[in-house]
Amino acid sequence: MTPAALADLVRSVALDVLTTRGLDTAVLPAAVTVERPRNPEHGDYATNLALQIGKKLGLAPRELAEDLAKALAAREGITAAEIAGPGFVNLRLAADAQGQLVKDVLTSGETFGRGVALAGQKINLEFVSANPTGPMHLGHARWAAVGDALGRVLAAGGGEVTREFYINDAGAQIGRLTKSLVAVAKGEPVPEDGYAGEWITDVAAKILQQEPEVLALAEPERDAKFRDLGVELMLDSIRRSLGQFRTEFDVYFSEKSLHASGEVQATLDTLKESGHLYKEAGAWWLRSTDYGDDKDRVVMKGNGEAAYIAADIAYLRNKRSRGFDLCVYLLGADHHGYIGRLRAAAAAFNDDPNCVEVLIGQMVNLVKDGVPVRMAKRAGNVITLDDLVEAIGVDSARYALIRSSVDSTLDIDLDLWTKSTSENPVFYVQYAHARLSSLLRNAAELGITAPAAAEISSELLGLLEHEKEGKLIRTLGDFPKVLASAAELREPHRVARYLEELAGAYHKFYDNCRVLPQGDEEAGPLNSARLLLCAATRQVLANGLGLLGVSAPERM
Repeated sequence: MTPAALADLVRSVALDVLTTRGLDTAVLPAAVTVERPRNPEHGDYATNLALQIGKKLGLAPRELAEDLAKALAAREGITAAEIAGPGFVNLRLAADAQGQLVKDVLTSGETFGRGVALAGQKINLEFVSANPTGPMHLGHARWAAVGDALGRVLAAGGGEVTREFYINDAGAQIGRLTKSLVAVAKGEPVPEDGYAGEWITDVAAKILQQEPEVLALAEPERDAKFRDLGVELMLDSIRRSLGQFRTEFDVYFSEKSLHASGEVQATLDTLKESGHLYKEAGAWWLRSTDYGDDKDRVVMKGNGEAAYIAADIAYLRNKRSRGFDLCVYLLGADHHGYIGRLRAAAAAFNDDPNCVEVLIGQMVNLVKDGVPVRMAKRAGNVITLDDLVEAIGVDSARYALIRSSVDSTLDIDLDLWTKSTSENPVFYVQYAHARLSSLLRNAAELGITAPAAAEISSELLGLLEHEKEGKLIRTLGDFPKVLASAAELREPHRVARYLEELAGAYHKFYDNCRVLPQGDEEAGPLNSARLLLCAATRQVLANGLGLLGVSAPERM
């Protein structure tokens, strides 16, 4: 019995109880809460339904809890229903009913845990969007890992997710890139406001290799070549780094294309006509304070040049024109103002501001022996994604970046994340998967088999009566709820923390419950039942690691 099935049973029983007593059934919530008590001695699960609705019905919660407990205790699969505190009902499940979850996991396989809460929602998820003016730094690395994992989690929740990278290939930063490349190609110092680092030398050299006569061209044509080829080469480098980091995008969208297509100008014209812009001191301003922003924003400068926000507004409008119901932006700590301005932009077009979600991520630091690390050589004083991967590997890097909430500053301890011990969280989880894989291989070599998922009997599952077996099964049962919460709250770190809990429950089970026979012992039904539990645990670990883009090794 899954927690969801138990919640449905509690609601059904409550409906019967209220109907029998002639009470208003409309007070019942659509979904009943069933949770695992913090103290296992209080039962396998508990519900606070009587506390939720008792007073609404004019009843003392404990009085209603007594009726619920009596009715629930009579249901198949529930061995005890006890009242606690002011009106909680603690429930204990029969081993065969609880063990049914093992069969559910093995039947569902790779789809176990997935839901449909986001079904029908078309979601645009924009993340990383690094300027094509240099390598990706640690902040970009965090979004590459978190954004990719969030995309997987949202898709697992039923959403239709498009992963999008916004190429900032228009504006002053591209001009500085161009000047830097030209200077290096000519053997001159990089301008004071230019970009430094070995990568600039590499890109300039590649441009000269592709276009040997480029420096002889007239300045406008020369600069255009350096600009276009420089952006192209930098994007190639960014794509390569992302690919090695297991982060892929469905769409690479050019900011420059918004200007070239006339979408930016059309957006500004529409806002002028609707009265959402006003002119002051020669510039055009968006009345964004009318929609909750902290100040009005300049969208067209006094010289007639579109401000950066103009393209942002046009881009949001473009996304909505492509049919996206929700536009999620993952941005750095210095972009907090985008929350108000993007929501204001949506409202200015008579759109729903709630179509915009902005997640703000904090900084990432590398630490060794408690001291910040400065290890970059190719990019001046910037630590890159490639530096991080070289230092601790893709799996450790992704897991380290994902397992903490993005709204907190993250310190990555290089010593910790390279350890092959249980102190290293990703090793701890991966080792559990590898240990399970080894155990199942050993069982096969001994000729010990378990029935196929469709043939698993309740009698066999009923043998899983040990306390540690029950704890492991209930932890497996939490996965769908954890995954649903991770999608709803946009917090993939919940999956990582859950996997650590699951690995811990498995290691404790393994230390207390012998799975394979020893010596001359004959394999029996209990061995088969425990093998099924091990197979289910391995499946959920693999499912969770897959959602994080982390490998599930068979051997370590």
